[in-house]
Amino acid sequence: MNITIKDDAAAWYEEEMDLSSGGYLRFFVRYGGFSTVQKGFSLGVSKEEPDHIGIKTEKNGVTYYIEEKDIWYFDGHDLIVDLHPVAHEPELKYVKD
Repeated sequence: MNITIKDDAAAWYEEEMDLSSGGYLRFFVRYGGFSTVQKGFSLGVSKEEPDHIGIKTEKNGVTYYIEEKDIWYFDGHDLIVDLHPVAHEPELKYVKD
């Protein structure tokens, strides 16, 4: 499993969530919402330091991560975060090899 943060999405998170080099952004599983990988669950984001990182990537000095306890949600899919061209907000894509 991998996390890919596209440049435009990283810039959006940096601006909207006041992130800078040395910061952290967590993707976490929440009950409810819509997902193409797990019915009845969706991903949330929070600006917080990690406890037990399961997977991470870094962009512009910011660490984007998922805790070990939330890896199940992805069911072997990679997470790709891009910026939606019309809505101008992050778009989460799940890709399985």
